[in-house]
Amino acid sequence: MKSFLLVTFLASACAAQYGQSLDDLPKIVDNSTATSSPEKYILPPLPYEYNALEPHISAQIMKLHHQAHHQAYVDNLNKALAELKEVQAKEDMAAKDRIEALEETIHFNRGGHINHSLFWKSLAPAGSPETRLQGGLEKAIVAKWGSVDGLSAALFRIILGRVRGSGWGWIVCNVDTRELSFATTRDQDPISLPQLVILGIDMWEHAYYLQYYNKKQSYLKAIWAVLNWKEADERYASCLKHATTSS
Repeated sequence: MKSFLLVTFLASACAAQYGQSLDDLPKIVDNSTATSSPEKYILPPLPYEYNALEPHISAQIMKLHHQAHHQAYVDNLNKALAELKEVQAKEDMAAKDRIEALEETIHFNRGGHINHSLFWKSLAPAGSPETRLQGGLEKAIVAKWGSVDGLSAALFRIILGRVRGSGWGWIVCNVDTRELSFATTRDQDPISLPQLVILGIDMWEHAYYLQYYNKKQSYLKAIWAVLNWKEADERYASCLKHATTSS
């Protein structure tokens, strides 16, 4: 039962962001191993260079964040999935305990893979057309928060008040009500339906500490300059479309 609930939760989380299932996450078959090798998740490339977000987010942070931290989630996810398949073939009590431990590992690392895959697309070089808020999302933000400044002030309060350790801050859209709101998640827990991610901000220390140390407010102000509002508007349109289709 626990295995079923875990898979259902993760499938729901990914379906909300990718429109289909966990299979939509980037993955390939590792042809360097035997032909019977299972498919493996892979690290998606960034849609910009590592130094593209400077001076707001340094190239050093982006490279470490992408090549080390995100890669580790992918590697650990693949390793745990492969081991889970082997252990599930056994029926002793030791195997049962190991399965539960692996499920927790899969939940954490798959969440890290989902969250970071969304996060990279939530960013764009400062001053680029992608960082200009427009379209239906702009109208919805102004209607609810009065202005973009009103949105950022409210979001920063939520993030700084709720994320006390490692976690994420999100702007989300409810696919049932079409309402925009904020959400925070702990560790690498992903957002799940009926919420759809519009934008996400990584609040783990590895996302900012080398440049901003413990000054979270400074990091939030910096990353605000490189948010990809074009991507956000497209996600918002998807939320509205999903709501229309479901009604």
